[in-house]
Amino acid sequence: MDLQKIQQAIQAEGFDGWLLANFHNRDHLAIKILGLDPNKFCSRRWYYYIPAEGEPVKLVSMVEKTMLDSLPGKKLTYLAWKELHSRLKEMLGNHQRIAMNYSPFNNIPYTSLVDGGTLELLRSFGYEILSAANLIQQFEAIIDENGYHSHVEAGKRVLKIKDEAFQRISDAVRNGEKVTEYEIQQFIMKRFSEEGLTCEEHGPIVGINDHPADPHFEPTPENSYTFAEGQSVLIDLWAKLDQPGSIYYDVTWCGYIGQNPPSEYVEIFNTVRDARKAAVNFIREKFERGEPCYGWEVDDACRNVVKAAGYGDYFIHRTGHSIGENVHGNGVNIDNLETKDERLLVPGICFSIEPGIYLEGKMAARSEINVFITLNGEVVVAGDEQEDLILM
Repeated sequence: MDLQKIQQAIQAEGFDGWLLANFHNRDHLAIKILGLDPNKFCSRRWYYYIPAEGEPVKLVSMVEKTMLDSLPGKKLTYLAWKELHSRLKEMLGNHQRIAMNYSPFNNIPYTSLVDGGTLELLRSFGYEILSAANLIQQFEAIIDENGYHSHVEAGKRVLKIKDEAFQRISDAVRNGEKVTEYEIQQFIMKRFSEEGLTCEEHGPIVGINDHPADPHFEPTPENSYTFAEGQSVLIDLWAKLDQPGSIYYDVTWCGYIGQNPPSEYVEIFNTVRDARKAAVNFIREKFERGEPCYGWEVDDACRNVVKAAGYGDYFIHRTGHSIGENVHGNGVNIDNLETKDERLLVPGICFSIEPGIYLEGKMAARSEINVFITLNGEVVVAGDEQEDLILM
């Protein structure tokens, strides 16, 4: 934990301090940001307050009074609940604008981890509780050079396996072999293991025709279709290097078994491709002009392309999600649909751009890439970007 850097960020946000709270290791973000052991037994509430200036204060139970000894600052202890309340007032003092790991109206559920009762308690003491979402992004979602290189390397291997999966489908159909969506999913996961990748047992999406019209379709031995001529195919696969600190790579590509895909399928694919490009161009132009760029704005820039093509009602999810050591990270999402993500895109973050069109009962197309904002503010995409349907 870099205390000086955290305090500078608290000052920049206009907060008096940042109060981190935990019980039964529920707030994994607080634990990670403070550099604590996520596996350490925690049966009592603890609080760690970082003021904008001055010495931090830790508040721990007498039953677990060494819980925060690895952190700098003055220690307060409590036993009875009335004592806990008085100690909270003591640690926060006359400060008023207190950041916590919560999101108003649960708009950003990734960062909304403080329970409602704790918020009620602190507000009853007269404190103004504000969202620490931007602080969380800065100290949990920023990716360093090593993380970025792991992302790029994972991308090379994932894209190779993606090519192999489409080729495996093509070969099976041409040779009269019966291969199912589930079998291709398992093929991909086996290749992940062979290439030193992990998806942490959360397998890729492999869908034929109407199946991927469910954006999170999961193939099983029981529900799988068999590949055949004249089918549309969507593969969404994600993995990271099987090493500590590695960053995920997550992409979606579409194909068709045959040489003459239906015009409607070509149209919806071209629409999501163009929407994807519009989103990236919007971000690049913002950064080139030195203007702030928010997650919700990028979602609008992407979604407007799909709406203009007449498919707005069929783009049923946000444009993209944060990517980190988890495939869905804790930084800014590209979203003005499911939530209005008002966090800034800042150097050091990675996220997906993945517009999709889902025609229930018929077909779907999604085109997904990963965008990384380098530490010097360059907007880059690692690996190939799909321009046309893969014809098999």
